[in-house]
Formats: sequence, structure tokens, C-alpha cells
Amino acid sequence: MYATKLMGHATPAAATTAAPADRNYLLERVGEAAVVQVYADGFRDLPLREKTLVWHLGQAAIAGRDIFYDQRYAHNLEMRDVLEAIITHPSGIDSSTFDEIERYTKLFWINTGAFNNLTARKFVLACTPDAFVAAAAAAARAGARFPLRPGETLDALLARLRPMFFDADDDPTVTSKTPRAGKDILTASANNLYVGVTMEDLEGFREAHPLNSRLVKRNGRLVEEVYRVGGRYGTQIAAIVQHLEAAIPFATEPMAKALRALIRFYQTGEEADRQAYDIAWVQDKASPVDTINGFVEVYLDARSIKGAWEALVFYVNREKTSQIQTIARQAQWFEDHMPWDATYRKEGAHGVTANAIDIVVETGESGPITPVGINLPNDQAIRERFGSKSVSLSNVSEAYDKSTLPEFRNEFSWTPEEAERSRKWSAFASELTTNMHEVIGHGSGKVNDGLKGSPQAALKEQFSAIEESRADLVALYFLPDPKLVELGLLAEEDQEEIVRTEYEGYTRNALVQLRRVREGTHIEEDHMRNRQMIVCWLMAHTTAIDVRTRGGKTYYVMTDPQAFRDGVGRLLAEVQRIKGEGDYDAALALFETYGVHFDPALRDEVVARVDHLHLPSYSGFVMPRLDAIRDASGEILDVAISYPLDLAAQMLEYSAASRHLRV
Repeated sequence: MYATKLMGHATPAAATTAAPADRNYLLERVGEAAVVQVYADGFRDLPLREKTLVWHLGQAAIAGRDIFYDQRYAHNLEMRDVLEAIITHPSGIDSSTFDEIERYTKLFWINTGAFNNLTARKFVLACTPDAFVAAAAAAARAGARFPLRPGETLDALLARLRPMFFDADDDPTVTSKTPRAGKDILTASANNLYVGVTMEDLEGFREAHPLNSRLVKRNGRLVEEVYRVGGRYGTQIAAIVQHLEAAIPFATEPMAKALRALIRFYQTGEEADRQAYDIAWVQDKASPVDTINGFVEVYLDARSIKGAWEALVFYVNREKTSQIQTIARQAQWFEDHMPWDATYRKEGAHGVTANAIDIVVETGESGPITPVGINLPNDQAIRERFGSKSVSLSNVSEAYDKSTLPEFRNEFSWTPEEAERSRKWSAFASELTTNMHEVIGHGSGKVNDGLKGSPQAALKEQFSAIEESRADLVALYFLPDPKLVELGLLAEEDQEEIVRTEYEGYTRNALVQLRRVREGTHIEEDHMRNRQMIVCWLMAHTTAIDVRTRGGKTYYVMTDPQAFRDGVGRLLAEVQRIKGEGDYDAALALFETYGVHFDPALRDEVVARVDHLHLPSYSGFVMPRLDAIRDASGEILDVAISYPLDLAAQMLEYSAASRHLRV
């Protein structure tokens, strides 16, 4: 599970080290998005063995990138090929048309396709279809190659793709967990995880490969197209396997064992082999370099069952790991003091491995838009028996911090004192709550035996939002606890102010995040649903939060930290019960009442305020670039790291490296 960034909620100063004063983080603005460079300063100091390992794992990450493009939308890859053909051959294209195509292409890259990563809504080209056709024709004359089907002309290709580029009502939502009345969540979702399948079709159907398959209805029968070597995405997966095999000689033995298990899973696609890999991965507790590679998170699926492909390659940042490991070592204490029924408490909590890490490569669902924290595996049964691994993405947090403008806290704080507290403490509070979210949030609790370790199946489209709410609530609940002072995680004299700062920031964010949903009246993204639900529930059931207006502006004001914490504890107990029992009806009612719907007039006000300040809604990240330096025999002598500072250059390089794997 992911922790995502609260834009406008500063990142951890304690998790950053001094960077060169002239270092460039914020590269450009593209519409609502900021483009930010990530730096991995510790890479140059890694031993050659570990650098070489990172290199091979990075090649595996790039090899699988197009899997997620295709999962996200069946037309994504053709659309990307068209766009990249045009922007790499600008000769003869009208300048205003080219500027618009370039703007759209950059948003397409950042969001991995034509749907906003946060709102799930489709975005379209702002030029005319005729201007787009003319631009493509000019690019073709300049030597551009387009993804034509056998016997297809360029005009026919562009006519076929015209609705995808220009009609916002054609496939309007990539993942629709709250479709219009009478609509099915699967057929209302434009993603490529199901073809011709409805929720009704799935009644009584048992999936042999729930995480790693596409479900297709053929001749009235449901067919699982399994993601594996020789199956769906077989060419890309075979290339991933090749790079993983090349990495094994440079890995520690526990990591090599996990990589061999991952290869086995990629070869067979069998659920038992996926479980064996998850166990081997979580049991590797000390490798200095690691990777997450595979069909992992289920946010893309309206049912919260199908895994989206992603890859992360990283090394442990030893200097920044102390806080998160301190929390992990106390997992059982936190478990014993959870405010939920003892039925749902783990006994003998173990296997919680936690590290601060520096990312070197992220692709698929984890990049260019990246989480700031991750806790895996998601398999509840494995978590309860073998534990989990949590990581805090330190260099991503640093990049957020260095690229974020301070106006957010000033614009939405009720008093100058609140804004000053945010400036002073929100960075530290954000780091601490993110670490607790991952380690003792996602890593805690257990479910009833009747769920057979799969609350996802019972909670369906509500599962991810419930789980993210649970993790946030755990962090918010324990932040004021004296145990944190005892553990040395914060100073006693600072705790009250840190708690107030975090509670104020969390409250503000439920208002500020509305700027991301510029169309419609409901929220689709699970992390956003979770935050709105918590704040709106607290508004309805406690005296902790006031809604105030001043000068025609709305403010969410946290007024009572004790009432806030008491309310969080009560809500957390209910959210854990919902997960533990798989109570779908209660989950649906909770989010329909507090987490999904909002007043569009309030949203319009927030949008106007942030647009006036020219503040971005989200960020896409440019990764470091690695180049293997080889001798005459091909042996790697060193791996050089550099920083592209250019989104287009990196995206085109990645596309060129993986295009030949598509069949």
C-alpha cells in the first residue's frame, strides 16, 4: 500500500540533507503539474557490486514500463506512439499547434496516459482535430513513423484514435468506483483490466489468478489472460526476467532467493508462486539494495483485486533510517494499544522491516507520479504470518520539499500563528506520520478467519480507501502518545505543538485537495477519499473542526486537538471493524456519506485561490539516469549517474528502450 504526498503539506526537513544551493529541483510547470528532478546523492558511494545490481534492476524496471501503459488504457500505447512521432519531428508544424501537442504529451507521460492520476478523469487535446491531422502529416513528411495497422493509412489511424484524443465523454473515467446510477463499476471504468465483463458476470466465478490476469468475456465465458512468460505481456515479462537473472550474481543471498522466486512467479503466473515470492521478499531484511517489481497495487481496479504493474529500484539510506526503524521495533507495543477491539489485534507482531530509501528508478504505477511511502506485501495472510516491509522514499520527499512553494500554508491557514507552526513543524510531523502510516498503520491488525486473508474480496471497490483511512488514522491517533517521547522520536516540550501542526495540516488538506478535482462533484482517488472522509466525519461527530469564512474565503480550522484525537480513536475502531469483518455495507455508507461527494461551489473557490497563486496540483518526477561503463569484453567497470533535468528526454529514452518488446 502507498502513502501519497499531501501537496502543500511540507515534507520532512529532518529527512533531508544539505543539497547544493544551485541545484535545480522544479524543472517546469505543465498545466496543473509540476515536473521535479529526483537526486540520489548516495549512489556514487555504493560499491561497484551494488551499483551493478542497481543497473540490472533498473533495466528490468524500464523493460516492463509499457505493461502499465496498456493496463491503464487499451489505446495508450498507440496514442503515445503518435504523440512521440509528432513531437520528435517538429519541422513544418504550426507553432501553436505544436505547443499544445507538446503540453498534452507531457501530461500524458506524467499521468501514464490520457487520464488524470488523481481524479481518474480523461483529459483531451485543446487544438482542433484538423490541426492535429496536419501536424501528423507534417511529421510524416519529416520522416516520423506511426503505429499503422496492416493496410491502414495515417488518416485512418488518426480517425480511429480521434475520440481518444478529443472526446472527453468517450471513456471518461479510468477507474469508476462511484458510477452513475445503474452503471456497472467495471464497464464504467476505461482501464484494460476487464473486457466485456460486469460485476454480475463475476458472481460465483473463482479467479485462479486474481492479481495477475486480465478477465475477458469470450463466447459467453470468462477467460483469464494470465500475465506471465508466454502469456499476456509475455515479451515484456521475458525481458524483465532476463534482467533479473543478470542481477542475481550481484545480490545478497536473501535477495537472490527473492529474485529467483519472482522469476519463478513470472514464468508460471501461479498464485502459489506469487505467495512464495512475497514471503521470500519480506524475509530479506538487510539487503542494502532492493527492488519492488511486479503486479502489486490494486488502486487501478474498481474491484481492488487486479494488480497494476510497477517497478522501483532503491538503496537504503542509512543516515535517514533511524526513525522508521525505531517505530518498527515497537510494532507489538503499538498493536497492544490500538483503540480497536482486541479481536483484531495481532499477537506476536514480528517481521516488520523498515528503512528510509533513496529511489534510483521508478516506472509503471510508481512513476513518474510516485508515492512517498510503501508497505508491502498486500497479502493480508502473509502480513499476519511473516510481517511486512515499509520504506520511506527519502529523496522523493526531499524533492517535494525543495520544489514546493510556501504559499499553500499561508493561503489556507486561519491565523498567522497556524501558518508559522506549519513552517516550523509540518516537515517533521509529515515525516513522522508517514512512517507511522506505513509501519504501524498498514502493518497492523488482523481480520476474521472467515475472510480467508482477503478482505479485498468482501470490501470490493471500498477496500483501498478503507485501508488507507486505517493507516492514516493509526498515525494520527498515536502522534500525541507519550510513547513517542519515550522512544526519542520527538521532544516532550515540542509534542503538543507538533500534534497541533499535524492536525491543522491534515484538516486543511481536505479542503485544499479539492483543487485536484476540477470537474464533477465526487472523488475517485482512494487516498483523497480517505482524507475527506476522516475530516468530514470529525466535523460531523466531534467539536474538533470549525468551518469558517472570511473575505469570501472558506477555511477548515482545527480547534481542539484532544477532541480530534478522541474522534480519530472512535473512527479507527470502526474502520478496523469494517476491515476485520469485511463489512461492505458499512464501508459503502461511510464513504458515500463523508468521503466521496463535495460541494462544487466550494471546489471552484479553492481552484480560484490556488490558480491565483499559480500553485500546482501534483508533481511528476524525472529519475536519475544510469550509464554502464564497460570494458572491451562488455564487463561493467562502473555505473555513472547523471540527472537529465528534462522530462521529455527521459520519457523518449524509456520509450525507445521498450518499444521493441511490444508484439
